Amino acid sequence: MTSITATTGTVDVGSLRGHVSPLDTLRQTILMAGRALQKMRRNPEQFFDAIVQPLLFTPMFGFIFGGAIAGSVTKYLPLLIPGILVQTALTTCMATGVTLREDMEKGVFDRFKSLPMSRLAPLAGPALADCLRYVIATTLTLIVGLAMGYRPGGGVLGVLAAGVLVVVAAWSLAWIFTFLGTVMKSAQGLQGVSMMIMFPLTFLSNAYVPVTSLPGWLQSFVNVNPVSHIVSAIRSLANDGAINGQVGWAMVGCAAVVAIFMPLAVRGYRRQA
Repeated sequence: MTSITATTGTVDVGSLRGHVSPLDTLRQTILMAGRALQKMRRNPEQFFDAIVQPLLFTPMFGFIFGGAIAGSVTKYLPLLIPGILVQTALTTCMATGVTLREDMEKGVFDRFKSLPMSRLAPLAGPALADCLRYVIATTLTLIVGLAMGYRPGGGVLGVLAAGVLVVVAAWSLAWIFTFLGTVMKSAQGLQGVSMMIMFPLTFLSNAYVPVTSLPGWLQSFVNVNPVSHIVSAIRSLANDGAINGQVGWAMVGCAAVVAIFMPLAVRGYRRQA
């Protein structure tokens, strides 16, 4: 059992950690988020996926599939842009788990376990810092879409609400990859498993094609796919400026993911530590 020897005697670190208050947890989470932001500043390549994917995927999918699916690129963009936003968010939040696994392999978390700090803070801090990457990816996707002719009917408020939902969804889904980061043995293995999760969820959804164009058996999966609900909610906000049941289901889904995978991630971290 880890302990700290002071002039007054020996203090059990485990007992100190057990008395970490919610306010202390919040402060430590912000501190760990600051550490993650410093790492991003020193390693700008961490922004590579958040910058390159919107600049590459948005015009690529738009010009390749626009004419075939909607008759023109302009008509396809209201369907495409929300899908690209969700795909970019999913791909970007994968890096949260990979970076966590790399830190654990380097022994960084061995240092944290000797400190009287919350078990949640080392996980929640990087997840909070990665919201900056989600904001960058969302903003660039919308800028590229506008340059290609996308004109969201929801106006400024609808687009802002859609952007906030994308960031919230990405932060929520990042807890899945954070949990995987605590149980996988290597960053390379985690990246492979993450891709196996991301691609079916993204491409077997309503992100790029209308659901009615799919075979009946596939429609059943697409209709229950949580990514489809998030995409539909973003379309409602950005294209129509409407807050409907899809928005509510998307928020419920995000809350459910956090409620399930945040405790699992903390549990996995405790086993590793």
